[in-house]
Amino acid sequence: MARFLALLLALVAACSPRPSAGGVSITDDWGRTVALAAPARRVVSLSPASTEILFALGAGPWMVGRTRYDDYPPAALAVPDVGDGLEPNVEAVAARRPDLVVLYASAANRPALAGLTALHVPVAVLKLDLAADVGRAARRLGTLTGTADAADSLMTAFADSLRAVEACVAARPGPRPRIYVDVQASPPITVGLGSYLSEVLQAAGAVNSFSDVRAPSAPVSLETIALRDPDAVLVLASDTAHPPDLAARPGWTAVRAVREGRILVVDAGLYGSPGPRMPLAAADLARRLTRLASSAGR
Repeated sequence: MARFLALLLALVAACSPRPSAGGVSITDDWGRTVALAAPARRVVSLSPASTEILFALGAGPWMVGRTRYDDYPPAALAVPDVGDGLEPNVEAVAARRPDLVVLYASAANRPALAGLTALHVPVAVLKLDLAADVGRAARRLGTLTGTADAADSLMTAFADSLRAVEACVAARPGPRPRIYVDVQASPPITVGLGSYLSEVLQAAGAVNSFSDVRAPSAPVSLETIALRDPDAVLVLASDTAHPPDLAARPGWTAVRAVREGRILVVDAGLYGSPGPRMPLAAADLARRLTRLASSAGR
């Protein structure tokens, strides 16, 4: 399954985009009209998710700036680093002479929007928090970079791949495993129903043990985690070869999954933000949950 999904997304990314001629325009996620005289050819992307989408559209060669956190695909590392994506350095961004800046839709970025607008730099503000945001952002970026055909192909592949994963896990016998997502240790913070990670869990056939929390994330007590008795704990790690030791945390052995070593350490880069690789993350987690169920004799 993973090989099929990877091939599908790679084929989309490899398609040569066909730039559109003339002016292009969109309405961004803050309701602003973004109009360009021609498709963008010098793009600064200020979030890992938008950078990944741009490369998937075939627009990677037109990127002239990224944040320090944008490390996928590997080719993104060759793009000049302009610093942070939240409260970015306006001067550093403008110095790249962009004809388009893609800004993450956060209140913290309103001063940057004002500063770039004052410098007459076109800015598209995009919300990239949930799976549904991926398609909307891809199509907007496809319009602005003249790669609308690639955006359509990408989102068809995205939807088909996600449905394939969901169909596969729907046939899996037994109850849906309950997963606690470890965002922060002290105090404990996890994800709620309004988070992208909760969507990945659902697509993989699992249940977020704090799905009653409506917010994207929230602090919770260690006692509540233990009482909810999740089947496993999901940990995002930048270095999966050296994951955090949950059992060494004070009090965490009260959680049965921690005592029994039912810890799923996953790649933070793959799982961490909405993007074209969501089906790959869901497929990866589904495989891990199948192995977990087998080892537990379920």
